[in-house]
Amino acid sequence: MYKLLLAFLLAMTASVPALADVQPFPASFKTRDIVHDDATLHVRVGGKGPAVVLIHGFGDTGDMWAPLAAALAKNHTVVVPDLRGMGLSSHPAGGYEKKNQAADIRAILDALGIDHAVIVGHDIGTMVAFAYAARYPDKTDKLVVMDAPVPGIPPWDQVVRNPLLWHFDFGGPDMERLVAGRERIYLDRFWNEFAGDPSKLDAAMRDHYAALYARPDAMKSAFAQFRAFRQDAQDNAAVVEHKLSMPVLAVGGGKSFGATEAVVMRNAASDVTELVVPESGHWLMEEATATTVANVQAFIDAPKRR
Repeated sequence: MYKLLLAFLLAMTASVPALADVQPFPASFKTRDIVHDDATLHVRVGGKGPAVVLIHGFGDTGDMWAPLAAALAKNHTVVVPDLRGMGLSSHPAGGYEKKNQAADIRAILDALGIDHAVIVGHDIGTMVAFAYAARYPDKTDKLVVMDAPVPGIPPWDQVVRNPLLWHFDFGGPDMERLVAGRERIYLDRFWNEFAGDPSKLDAAMRDHYAALYARPDAMKSAFAQFRAFRQDAQDNAAVVEHKLSMPVLAVGGGKSFGATEAVVMRNAASDVTELVVPESGHWLMEEATATTVANVQAFIDAPKRR
């Protein structure tokens, strides 16, 4: 059934190009600011039906999900938050451990009257999505993780030795001073080095996100997301002993994390579907919009195997 749905959706989206410029959400989507503990979380909500949560990562905000949100909203309630300290959410001093941010997502769903949902994440959003599924397995229908390792889940110790990931330990007051006023330059490094084709991430997209990351305390909060990884690794270590049971789609860019995404998830989950998008680097929604939307939508809509 998943393959049939995918074939249909790929045919429907075959003419859709990669859309790096930031697309608007459908006019039917509304925004809310939901308070949880020390954070005010900016959330977009639209559609009607079973719930899906879309969680962004670093270098983006919830804005990245507009094409997928528009497709899913035809038969799903779609919830798109900005993580604490990112986008239009507030910048609390702490709470950037992914287990705690999973509680942020749970608080958003409670405020919206939603009991259970499919959880989708990219980049740091993958780490939050995983933490949510581990903390609230009975409220997670399916899990989609996209092109990022998960702290503490093998081969994490090997992944973090990659020289390209030096930014994991970049942060602190002096680093904030270095980046202040140069946010676009700093972010260009991620968009260029982690893309399969940097030209697909156009100037309008880069300007949009650079302006959001130049807001007061935004880079301080972003650095805090990375500094929490060591605690995240400890929090996730126990999950390996009790694998997640919900269906998982592990998506890797063929020019980025690739099949390693599924390797990670098979170490932590028992029902994993692997997808490698060969034409894309890390920025799947921007570099391979149609393929990514069709595959994620097909996985979400496919009946669960009995």
